[in-house]
Amino acid sequence: MDRRAFLQVSGLAAITPIDLAQAAFAPTEMTLPASIGAQDVVQVQEVATAISGWDNKFGGGGMVGDVAGRAMQWAAGLLGAACPEHIRPGLLAAVSRLGIVVGASAFDTYNHPYAAGTFLFAADRAEEAGDWHLRAKAYSYLARQSVWLGQPDDGLTHAEKGLVRADRLTATERAMLHTARARAFGKMGNVRDCMAAVGEADEAFSHARPTDDPPWMAYYDEAQHNGDTAHGLFDLVILADQDPGRAARRFDTAVKGHSDAYKRSRAISRTKLAALIMAKGDPRQAAAIGHDALDEVGRLTSRRAADDLRQLGAFAAKHNKVAEAIVLQERIATTVSA
Repeated sequence: MDRRAFLQVSGLAAITPIDLAQAAFAPTEMTLPASIGAQDVVQVQEVATAISGWDNKFGGGGMVGDVAGRAMQWAAGLLGAACPEHIRPGLLAAVSRLGIVVGASAFDTYNHPYAAGTFLFAADRAEEAGDWHLRAKAYSYLARQSVWLGQPDDGLTHAEKGLVRADRLTATERAMLHTARARAFGKMGNVRDCMAAVGEADEAFSHARPTDDPPWMAYYDEAQHNGDTAHGLFDLVILADQDPGRAARRFDTAVKGHSDAYKRSRAISRTKLAALIMAKGDPRQAAAIGHDALDEVGRLTSRRAADDLRQLGAFAAKHNKVAEAIVLQERIATTVSA
């Protein structure tokens, strides 16, 4: 997807992130700089970091999504301005990074065509900049989105694209992409390949050195790795009747390890842990965990988190003689319909 096509797809007013509060109310297109300087690159980088933090903490809906889309429109517009050759690679990388962040926000609110287009736009800009790290991250998100949409074959293809020239990626990035492969195989119910991909992800992560990673990969810590690999294992439990213990232990590690900066990830892992136990274990224990998840999800604007709650509610409905499960199901129905 080229810049002009992206601008046509968006339809949002172009803005400058200098004043995000004013931007939220700006009805007309704002003037882009005639030429790009180093300060413009720094600005795009800092806006990407800010939006990523809001998205992880609050979800991608509401004001977060609105500001994200407008910021993306403005940043894409910068690519048409005059730019010194020594600054352009940095600008391309910054716009790619913002595209990944904005795409993630749109993914979280199920604006899937926009999210996919933005991820592809980010991948193209990363390639143009020669930034293999951002390219890998963009394809990782494309893989995750495809799996979420029930298209695991496409997800696997995207993950494999991200692993092209894996020698140029850090161990953490390789773990991230092997995890995406595991999630694709899990959604297929492919036990052998899913377990092999989890093993490859674990092996790569065992060599992770945070000092080698780009700053924006700091989120992929032990909690994130365990939560992501657990998703693939979860699908094997549900689709292929595999041992739930492996996934449960990883989800538990994720819940305990995620800080308040990653409330959405913690809430989703807690919800999936409750669903796993509700489906294969003690419904009373699952209900207790589910209520904790609800306490957190209720403060998020994440449609992904809401859909995970619906799945938990469906599992709870099968225990129609267990009072705790009934109460949880009723609370979920109230929460996700609010």
